[in-house]
Amino acid sequence: MASTQIYVILAILAIFAPTIFATDFIVGDDKGWNINVDYQAWSQGKQFYVGDNLVFNYPEGVHNVLKVNGTGFQECAAPAGTVALTSGKDVINLATPGRKWYICGVSKHCEVGPQKLFITVMPDSFAPSPSPSTSAGTTNVIGARYGWIVIAIGTILVMVMA
Repeated sequence: MASTQIYVILAILAIFAPTIFATDFIVGDDKGWNINVDYQAWSQGKQFYVGDNLVFNYPEGVHNVLKVNGTGFQECAAPAGTVALTSGKDVINLATPGRKWYICGVSKHCEVGPQKLFITVMPDSFAPSPSPSTSAGTTNVIGARYGWIVIAIGTILVMVMA
């Protein structure tokens, strides 16, 4: 009975952990989304995962945010029909893994600024790792991004802070 409850709790954690532990990245930190900021330097060393959010802060009416593809990023041009985000506090949820490109479509901000950002979003790391040996009866489920590890030994589950 107790082991069933633990499995239910872990299943709930597996479902909600990505949103509970999602990171909000303030693009450009205290400089915000602005010209004359090196966004590639800003993104260097940061790990972006599915479920995280990018927050673009800027004075409303001065800039915007356009999601583009690689060609649009290089050419500082958004495809026809691209909807600009213009609130001044735009939040973009990183819902899928892969490469993501963002530019400012105001005036020549992308070209001259260069007000543009390129990141790679990693899949959520909340996935079971390969079990080392089935004969040992031990299975590790690693939530390394979240700072804890769950180890199952037979029907006993142990949650350890990493």
